[in-house]
Amino acid sequence: MQDKSVIYHQDNGVGIITMQRAKANAYDLAMVTQFGQALQQAEQDSAVNAVIVKSGLAKFFCAGADIHAFSQNSTEDNQKMVTQARLNMATIESSNKIYIAQIAGHCLGGGVEIALSCDLRFAANGGYLLGLPEIKLGLIPGNGGTQRLVRLVGLSRALELLASGDNFNIEQAYHWGIVNRLYSEEELHQQTFDYALGLSNGPGLAIAATKKALREGVEVSLKQGLAIEQKYVDELYETKDANEGFLAFVEKRAAKFSGT
Repeated sequence: MQDKSVIYHQDNGVGIITMQRAKANAYDLAMVTQFGQALQQAEQDSAVNAVIVKSGLAKFFCAGADIHAFSQNSTEDNQKMVTQARLNMATIESSNKIYIAQIAGHCLGGGVEIALSCDLRFAANGGYLLGLPEIKLGLIPGNGGTQRLVRLVGLSRALELLASGDNFNIEQAYHWGIVNRLYSEEELHQQTFDYALGLSNGPGLAIAATKKALREGVEVSLKQGLAIEQKYVDELYETKDANEGFLAFVEKRAAKFSGT
């Protein structure tokens, strides 16, 4: 294992960000800084339409903030860590790429917030737990957990989970819509990679437009959302990818998209 807590690499057009800070991917200032650097590498990788965020540890996706480090740090350093964590999640949400959290271990606090900021969450069956326990420290989630959770599961369920701070299992997360797809532990990596590979071979401009139309449209009225949709689809009509898509359909062959 390398010295870095977070690394980025590309595999056949799929970007992969791996968290690997022993023993639980509990993050400190150095780790969130390295996460931000890995995000910038992914964002600058023009060959990539999809990025998988995963853990290199066997039992944990991410245990959230390193409470021991947090309690010993200066207020200034803790604020830097929180600010960088928020920037990381904003980068994911504003990206033209699709980010997929691949979860196969305990995912708590800030780890859940990382997963919620991703566009999709694919997970493995198992006995591990998820939760946002900040209330038990006299706090609330500070990296978007309240706002992203309520948009996924609704007000009543979000309040139930956040007010108690109790953990829940992966089957519950799937049932509530927090997790998109649930696989066996053996299948998770390949299934997630295959989905991401399909996106990376797809029409990058249309994928980006889809993400932006959904993320922007969900916050406004239907009338405003339809205007947002029209704006993005109008921009796609004259692209090379749209032309290729039509030709491939007519010629009954697989399209070869270029992202232009």
